[in-house]
Amino acid sequence: MKTPLSLLLFAVLFAAGCAHEAAYAPVNTTGHDLENQANFVLMDPGAQHSVTCSGLQMATLPDGRIRIAANVRNRENRRIEVQVNCEFKDEQGFTTDTVPWQTLILTEHGQETVSFTSMNNQARKYTIRVRQTR
Repeated sequence: MKTPLSLLLFAVLFAAGCAHEAAYAPVNTTGHDLENQANFVLMDPGAQHSVTCSGLQMATLPDGRIRIAANVRNRENRRIEVQVNCEFKDEQGFTTDTVPWQTLILTEHGQETVSFTSMNNQARKYTIRVRQTR
């Protein structure tokens, strides 16, 4: 007795589908992970072209929280508007709290100091992020 063609086709497709049940290792785990390595990152090409950081300062407060100050500088000869925030992280790099985005207006070649304070005493690391607003 012959097996119907559809049953045979189903068996082949089922076997092919089951062949990929194994787990896959992540690919490019160290690419595009600058936020895990740097304390100051620019989130888009516009910010990368226009903004730089001329200094970072970290202080531990008496209650164990940390305060961060960053000198954000406009590299262009025009007034720009950017948004800045800070993610505080524990020793392993996991976010413990995030400060909301705040708008920062920088005059031509101007520099402003922005400060952030963690909400709890678990923060040991941080990443300041800058993005353009328009």
